Amino acid sequence: MAEEKITEGIVFESRHKYKHEPDQNKEYDTIIIGVGVAGYSSAMYASRLGLKVLMIGEQPGGTLALTGRVENYPGFVSIEGQKLTELLENHALDYDVDYLIDVVDKIKKENGFFKVFSEKKVFSTKTIILATGAQVKKLGVKGEEEFFGKGVDYCALCDAAFIKGKTIAVAGGGDSAVKEAILVTEYAKKVFIINNEKELHPEHHNQMILDEKVKQGKIEVINDNEIVEIKGKEKVDTLILKKEYQKNKELSVQGLFVYIGHIPKSELAKQIGVKLNKNQEVIIDAHSETNIKGFFAAGDVTNLDWKQAIIGVSQGVTAAYYAYQHIKKLEGDK
Repeated sequence: MAEEKITEGIVFESRHKYKHEPDQNKEYDTIIIGVGVAGYSSAMYASRLGLKVLMIGEQPGGTLALTGRVENYPGFVSIEGQKLTELLENHALDYDVDYLIDVVDKIKKENGFFKVFSEKKVFSTKTIILATGAQVKKLGVKGEEEFFGKGVDYCALCDAAFIKGKTIAVAGGGDSAVKEAILVTEYAKKVFIINNEKELHPEHHNQMILDEKVKQGKIEVINDNEIVEIKGKEKVDTLILKKEYQKNKELSVQGLFVYIGHIPKSELAKQIGVKLNKNQEVIIDAHSETNIKGFFAAGDVTNLDWKQAIIGVSQGVTAAYYAYQHIKKLEGDK
């Protein structure tokens, strides 16, 4: 089925501008921190359960909005990440959900309530659902910061149109790296995948597409190697590799997309005493609850191994339901 038919008749426009502004004097039942897919699903279900809901975050859509084509989300054979997140946002905000684009600086617990401090306001709530997701991991090599926006980027969807007819590299070996390399072939003349492991680890479907692109000469895979420096004049023109590839440590490219993983945005949880694992992910139980009663988490910030949009959505729903149960218990204890 063609993507055009899947999305036919849908207007991808955020409706958040029509919603009520948050009220500092309002006592919320739950505040959801994060405006990605896990946050949207939490907001939708929490509101359906009759809770007074506020959703706060910085980047609408989260990392999925920066992803290219999504082909593993139920109900859509193929859809752009940005379109999918807009649909989820609009669905959530069709309910009675207060919404604020802002940065949360701190969370405190006092007198049985959580205080949420944003750059603009302070809010009070009975429960928290942390859905802050993760931020991209950088290579940490010489030239990466210097050439950011000048050939180095972390979002193929955002800048793929600017690399038409050029030779491009993608750093990474997981499914995200392979998927974005496939996307880039629609624009670039040739794409190198540079992977520091001995083999790539894409999903089966993407492996089949990759194999075909390799046969066509559109993608060339460099395994068991890594980038140690990025060089250029005004823009990226050379990558320096740790090991020789085809008798040369220099690889001539006009751009580099980095997909080597993500770092969970768990600082707020750590501040308040939520337990994290060695990867700094928030530890949750089967109810999406942390070691602090009333503090829940969902999505890529948590310690579930498989980071997928559908899993973040399910965690968001789970967190909303058990936040509701927590509140009902509090009301019953009074």
